[in-house]
Amino acid sequence: MPPTAGCGPVPGGGQDAAVVWRNRALRLLDHVPLPIAVVEFGGRVLIVNRAMAAEFGLLPGQLHHRKILEFFTLRDSDTLQALADAVRLHRRSQYPARVSWTPVGGGERYGEMTVDLVADTPEQTPNLLLSLRTVEAPREASPGPRAEVSPVEARILAAAARGATTAQIAREIGLTADGVNYHLARLSRRWRVPNRTALVARAYATGVLAAGTWPPEPA
Repeated sequence: MPPTAGCGPVPGGGQDAAVVWRNRALRLLDHVPLPIAVVEFGGRVLIVNRAMAAEFGLLPGQLHHRKILEFFTLRDSDTLQALADAVRLHRRSQYPARVSWTPVGGGERYGEMTVDLVADTPEQTPNLLLSLRTVEAPREASPGPRAEVSPVEARILAAAARGATTAQIAREIGLTADGVNYHLARLSRRWRVPNRTALVARAYATGVLAAGTWPPEPA
């Protein structure tokens, strides 16, 4: 297994002592149940413990020199830029990244990868210490309950979705302009939205207006 940058010589010992301590550290990692890996900044795997390799039904040595993103899908597009900025500015901190992967048993899993930048000196290009924590799969958004509106309110919303002005809506519905504004204001307060555009969007999202039809009409 290749030595990693960021692992300096053992004080008071020679090369043999360094190898002994390194092997002890690797054995300790193998007893940690949390999946852990050390990778180069470019993503090449240097060290993985058994828990990490077991996610893919492999032995630790079978992941060496592979790219970590062969195994994980990064779901935070800003993480790589944040890491690049950290290296450029010599920052050493933790960076969480949402990831997904397909374990040996099949079926996509989701988790959070904590990334620590480790190096002996600030000037040295750091390695990445990765620790993986599994989380529940993100739930797909389900449609909320249909909003309760009166037939008049539904017709006003449909007309607003077509781009009709207040005066045009009033003539179509048989109300005064003040009456139209009264209903729109009530809907805005009830749904806690700031304007007519948001009202129309909420009407589609809650099923008040029929999806996929033009001109817009109540569902």
